[in-house]
Amino acid sequence: MADGSPRTDTSTDDTEDKNQMIERNQMTGLLASDSSDRSKEKPGDQKTLRRLAQNREAARKSRLRKKAYVQQLESSRLKLTQLEQELQRARQQGIFISSSGDQAHSMSGNGALAFDVEYARWLEEHNRQINELRAAVNSHAGDTELRTVIDNVIAHYDDIFRLKGTAAKADVFHILSGMWKTPAERCFMWIGGFRSSELLKLLVRQLEPLTEQQVMNIYNLQQSSQQAEDALSQGMEALQQSLAETLASGSPGPSGTSGNVANYMGQMAMAMGKLGTLEGFLRQADNLRQQTLQQMHRILTTRQSARALLAINDYFSRLRALSSLWLARPRE
Repeated sequence: MADGSPRTDTSTDDTEDKNQMIERNQMTGLLASDSSDRSKEKPGDQKTLRRLAQNREAARKSRLRKKAYVQQLESSRLKLTQLEQELQRARQQGIFISSSGDQAHSMSGNGALAFDVEYARWLEEHNRQINELRAAVNSHAGDTELRTVIDNVIAHYDDIFRLKGTAAKADVFHILSGMWKTPAERCFMWIGGFRSSELLKLLVRQLEPLTEQQVMNIYNLQQSSQQAEDALSQGMEALQQSLAETLASGSPGPSGTSGNVANYMGQMAMAMGKLGTLEGFLRQADNLRQQTLQQMHRILTTRQSARALLAINDYFSRLRALSSLWLARPRE
């Protein structure tokens, strides 16, 4: 009995040690397995994180672009509103003005743009009046009603001459160049507009039959218009020659010397003075066009005047259509 007890204790200790070793091995295996699993998942997690970061950055840039675009639209809207307000004040005062403090810059910069906008509005109203006139002619309206519509169209022509005169004070070169017209119209321009004599030639063929007195009166009007046009053309040529001589009259000398600078400034002053007469030529040419329309109206009967105004409009409409076709032509 005394020998059995110690052997039993030793066996129990050995069993406990074995169990502890087994548990440690199992724990080690579990830890190794967890570590392996984490190492396997890590590359995928990093790709996901990078993708999320890229998506956030793309979304941020998209928001910034959208914000900039909205700001640009708002700025454009404000500029358009400001221009509309300036034009409204200009119509009320009969002049072109700008919100800028630099009056000289605003007149040369915004003056041309303001005229282009006003001309587009004038043309839109002109087309409306022509449609009204055409409807009155086609419906055989009475002379009284027809005369009222004709008077409105002629008065509307007076408006464009007034607008051109005002715009010429801001930028006479813009009006003379005809950049507010279509390319085909510019080919036939003369001192900022149409030639009265050429227009009368076209109308004679459109208005037949005419009485002998009417034919004579139109012929005399055409001749007087031609003479006035020739005189203005000669004046323009003389102005160009004089301007060229003024600019070429400088004596060569060392650049930067006081004498050379004074000569240059004197040349520019003389040239500026001569350029100032361009506005006068444009005003005289527009006066000739305006008087031709008014005298033609007095020569013709009410219904002939209506047909004449429709023929003038159709001629310029075809020029504008020709420009559109030319610009839209296929290019090799």
